[in-house]
Amino acid sequence: MVPALLSRPKPLSAAAPEVPVIDSAVRLSLNPVLDRRATVDGAWWPYSRDATAELPGLIAAVDQRVGRTTLRVGVYRGAWDHIPRRVPAHKRQVKVGWFRYIDPHVITLILSGAEPIVLLVVPPGTASGPAEAVLTLVTGKTAGLAPADILAAAHPPTAPGAGPADQECMLRWENEGGSVTEHQTVAAAGR
Repeated sequence: MVPALLSRPKPLSAAAPEVPVIDSAVRLSLNPVLDRRATVDGAWWPYSRDATAELPGLIAAVDQRVGRTTLRVGVYRGAWDHIPRRVPAHKRQVKVGWFRYIDPHVITLILSGAEPIVLLVVPPGTASGPAEAVLTLVTGKTAGLAPADILAAAHPPTAPGAGPADQECMLRWENEGGSVTEHQTVAAAGR
């Protein structure tokens, strides 16, 4: 399945009455089977970190694709700029909540009459090849893969241990009780 790429949303001011129209550049991919076993239900590749500009198009696209109404959106506070309290949507305002203790790689959409949809957020500055690989990868079997692992699988580093994804996975491993990296061991021994 080729991910549906829907348009770049126009920036909206907080008081703008305009509701986004779905077109061809909202870069969104949803798993056709929302089976709740995977960590994420799809992926979204926004154009910027400006939540005010990006969220209206995402909400409109998700509403259309799943045939439900988005009621709330939850985002990681440190991942976004200009997070509004509410976002204009078709005949309503969608509440936006920001959190500091959720996975920074995901965004959650609470829908009416359905389970929440969790989307992996591909960082806006990602090159098109790796970003499109993530959009395609999430439509398959990703059960058991953490969001950071999905991002890392789509664009592995060129040299072992050289990529930021490797460093992030290693830090997560250490935070979950794994071994300490050699760099930290050497630094501790030098004290």
